[in-house]
Amino acid sequence: MKIKQTIGVDISKLTFDVRIYSNQCYGVFDNTQKGFKELIKWTDKNKPISTQCTLFVLEYTGIYSEEISLFFTKKDIPFSLISGLEIKKSLGISRGKNNKVDATKIALYGHRLRDEIKLSKLPSIAISKIKRLLTLRERLVKQRSGHKSTIKEQKRIYLRKENKLLFEIQEKAIKFLTKQIKNIELEMKQLIRTNQELNQQYKLVVSVKGIGDQTALFMIVTTNSFTKFKTWRKYTSYCGIAPFPNTSGTSIRGRTKVSNLANKKLKSLFDLCAKSAIQNNPEMKIYYHKRIEQGKNKMSTINIIRCKLMARAFAAINRQTPYVDTLKFVA
Repeated sequence: MKIKQTIGVDISKLTFDVRIYSNQCYGVFDNTQKGFKELIKWTDKNKPISTQCTLFVLEYTGIYSEEISLFFTKKDIPFSLISGLEIKKSLGISRGKNNKVDATKIALYGHRLRDEIKLSKLPSIAISKIKRLLTLRERLVKQRSGHKSTIKEQKRIYLRKENKLLFEIQEKAIKFLTKQIKNIELEMKQLIRTNQELNQQYKLVVSVKGIGDQTALFMIVTTNSFTKFKTWRKYTSYCGIAPFPNTSGTSIRGRTKVSNLANKKLKSLFDLCAKSAIQNNPEMKIYYHKRIEQGKNKMSTINIIRCKLMARAFAAINRQTPYVDTLKFVA
């Protein structure tokens, strides 16, 4: 599709602001189904270029941008969801902020990159459900961890017979949260089992020794069923485990390091996977201790193992065959 016109959409909780780049027309609409229909009527009336050559550029705002994205998908209207950080960094220094200005900036961003920008594709219903359940599970796990930490310190200081209710309420809360976390995990496994494609991908990913259930689910969700990233190297960059050089001219000779712009949850999950692989995978255990004996940096070695696990998961998906541990066949 040849994009000749871009329309910037800045979405908030109740409304969204719209700016047509070509003629600078501006409008505000309710973030509802009625508002979406009014938007289409308004753009048809005000845009000078046909719909086939028009792209809606939306700032990604989580759940507030879900409904309009679904509306555009059903109506087969081209759109692209872009992170606010990417838009902000691409347009240089700015002063002040309001929705009208933001819509203008989004339209400008889309116009400048109209030949490079990629159309967004919403994940399937199953992946969307799993994503929401993963978010809920993470929130409940944090709440349970908070209760466990608090009650541990209280038991160390207070006597139980004098604080019976204090302990009982927190213990019941921990049991309740644990039960709900298990229910969420069962529901996610059921969603995976009932979807042939996702079930196959899940089995292939967990076939890599070191990668567990939660990491496999997060990989499926964040890669949109392994369609969002072309290679595992691009995914390592997204997860924050790809090393980048830090040099400039002759004066700056910093060490190569990973970027802070990353999906921190996935980074922490792969850190746990790497440490698990070192303990339970003989190949990774040998590799880790060999590098340490050579005087290599410990964290650098763990990061390499993270990358190895990710590369193997993508290889299993691309080949559509489970990963085979070749070390056990060595005489």
